[in-house]
Amino acid sequence: MSRVAGTHEVLGALLLRDLRVARRELPWFLLRVGLQPVMLTIVFGFLLPKMGFMGRGTGPVMSDYTTALLPGILALSITLSSIQSVALPLVQDFGFTKEIEDRLLAPVETWVVALEKIVMGVLQGIVSALFVLPAAWLIMGDVPGVTLANVGSSLVVILLGAGAFSALGLWLGTAISAQQVGLMFSAIVAPMIMFGCTYYPWRGLDVLPVMKYAVLINPLVYVAEGLRGTLTPSVPHMPLAVAMLMLVAFIAVFLMAGLRTFHRRAIG
Repeated sequence: MSRVAGTHEVLGALLLRDLRVARRELPWFLLRVGLQPVMLTIVFGFLLPKMGFMGRGTGPVMSDYTTALLPGILALSITLSSIQSVALPLVQDFGFTKEIEDRLLAPVETWVVALEKIVMGVLQGIVSALFVLPAAWLIMGDVPGVTLANVGSSLVVILLGAGAFSALGLWLGTAISAQQVGLMFSAIVAPMIMFGCTYYPWRGLDVLPVMKYAVLINPLVYVAEGLRGTLTPSVPHMPLAVAMLMLVAFIAVFLMAGLRTFHRRAIG
């Protein structure tokens, strides 16, 4: 008599399949998620400081621009990798070929298939962070104020950030058609990056109170500020507990929205 596989076994099998595919495509994955953060690091963290355009600041927020930039670059890599690794495959899977139907035939609820996509996004977000952080550090050289004393808290922020943007990727990937992918990056992802406190600390917006509170709707702000609180605590930053709690809230909101649209597309 054949035994029906349990939910955790099916989830593990789906993850194993995607991990094998990701392993084969690892060089291309690192190129995709690391190219933009590394280029930004070269320009803003190496070239401009060397030329004297961005050096030591005179304001109360930071003493060196690279100190505030490093956590932002790391947050940017997590954002790009987590969103892309979930949203883009889903757009393709739900496209003309309907490749998602193979996964929906698995003997589990549809939410399990969606959850597996998020887990893969989180894993790829962590990999991108572990790749970009040392690369950026090597490019910038000696970055004042950076510490690894809070590595445990940094990993928690990375995990929460990858979870939030993977859940956002699930929502976007199931709510947007293939024809609207370009619009997604130009109208959603690009503004999120520009106003996500990646190139400047949130406390630097004290001089612009309206903008300071307007950007709080952006989940990237909390990833960048959380990493500043753990990697560069000397830079004035948002309280770490607030950043973590807000990321948990974003995970809940995006997950509920993503599961709803995934289920609608799956049964449609």
